[in-house]
Amino acid sequence: MDLFEKYESNVRGYIRSFPTIFVKSKNATMWDHHGKAYIDFFGGAGSLNYGHNDPAIKRAIIDFIERDGVTNALDKATDAKYLFIKKLQETILQPRDLDYKIQFVGPTGTNAVETALKLARKVKERSKIVSFTNAYHGHTLGALAVTGNEFYHDDFYGVPLNVTKMPYDNYFDPTGEGQMDSIDMMRQYYEDASSGYELPAGIVVETIQGEGGINVASVEWLQKLDKMCKDLDILLIVDDIQVGNGRTGNFFSFERAGIKPDIVTISKSIGTGLPMAIVLMRPEIDEWSPGEHTGTFRGNSLAFVAGATALERWDTDEFSKEIVAKGEKVEKRFRAIAERHKDLISDVRGLGMIWGLESEKDEFCNKISEEAFKRGLLAETAGADDQVIKFLAPLTISEAELNQGLDILDESVDAAAAAYQG
Repeated sequence: MDLFEKYESNVRGYIRSFPTIFVKSKNATMWDHHGKAYIDFFGGAGSLNYGHNDPAIKRAIIDFIERDGVTNALDKATDAKYLFIKKLQETILQPRDLDYKIQFVGPTGTNAVETALKLARKVKERSKIVSFTNAYHGHTLGALAVTGNEFYHDDFYGVPLNVTKMPYDNYFDPTGEGQMDSIDMMRQYYEDASSGYELPAGIVVETIQGEGGINVASVEWLQKLDKMCKDLDILLIVDDIQVGNGRTGNFFSFERAGIKPDIVTISKSIGTGLPMAIVLMRPEIDEWSPGEHTGTFRGNSLAFVAGATALERWDTDEFSKEIVAKGEKVEKRFRAIAERHKDLISDVRGLGMIWGLESEKDEFCNKISEEAFKRGLLAETAGADDQVIKFLAPLTISEAELNQGLDILDESVDAAAAAYQG
């Protein structure tokens, strides 16, 4: 590891949590250069929903390369892009009655967020954007402005301009009992001409805040937000970069609320871990002029090929049922761990295949992650204070891998508890 310490920037992060050199991966297992296996509950931070080196995806990519398929065409028409668009429309969007146009943007999620914010401001001719407490939307300056965690901010960046932070669901009282309704509060601000709050162009929201600590918005809150946006002529932007692509059991995380956002940002697993980001928008707000928003790597053909192949899993509802069943198993095990360690675990939160164990004890979840790594499990922390241990395994994880990983997590929590209390 000395080479990385000497030559790679100090900004590197996950290498510090998982200090080994990985050389091989398959579905939800990775191996390092010593041959040690690790069950992957990290899942590329949500970019590997379809697992490592899925056989069908791998075969499709190899075939494309061997026939000298076009690798980068910017936004020219290619057969790879044609097939991806066709598959996304016919398998995902049309069956859900979602009439969206597709914009391919730069290769990462933050590029999609930047594009969505820029489009909302252009369409509504208003500059203000609203985001929420504990939000995470990326690190380029526009996306960083709507990201909540102050760890990523610096006054020199100048990013807070034209962004208002509002309380996420249950922000004031995580129990959800008798608390202020933040949507009612926002509506009061925006309907009162003397409140000092100007009407925003758009409101950007994660239906489940992953990096923010696995905070799950209620269906009622999301529906009220959607209605307020419609009533007040505000564009609703759903950031589905981490919790979309099947993570909640449905392909889109907002399906459970029965809403249809004006704009949706998608990345990470849409390219199966290969760089691709897209913005979905209602056709009537596609007000771009040709070339007005551009970028060299908005046409990653390998990601188109991989993504179209991955979407074949959604041809029936079997994959969705598998996700729900695995998620129920994770929830059961997480709640059992919390029951066993009531003095250290304060909450269990999640939905589908994204779950978190929260602890109010300083560094306890970091200790769990450390103990898990020693035992052959990759599990990261989330939340502003790393107070949540996060489950984000590939959706394709086998029963054997899932059981083994949960057993290791059990042992790791016990070990962390013993060290903390000893």
